[in-house]
Amino acid sequence: MRIRLTIRAIPRSSRPGIAGTREGALLVRLQSPPVEDAANEELIGMLAKVFGAARRSVVIEAGEHSKLKRVAIEGVGVRQLQSVLESFGISSDDVNFSS
Repeated sequence: MRIRLTIRAIPRSSRPGIAGTREGALLVRLQSPPVEDAANEELIGMLAKVFGAARRSVVIEAGEHSKLKRVAIEGVGVRQLQSVLESFGISSDDVNFSS
């Protein structure tokens, strides 16, 4: 099983973490600047931790150099995605994802 979701990355944030949704994308605040892949690496690590997946299971499929990204997480199902989103007070209806 694999989940693909749209992420809106906000680099150079003072407080990193999942911050809600914006226009169907999961809003993720990152402390790292968007240089030398630092923000992408932080994003991958954060998503792996939040979803309980290995870092190698999280892949940025599109938008590597953009704030809007398409990310695939291997080994995560719809129920797990919904559970994680609910833990942040986010409805899965507010996030664009596919399985």
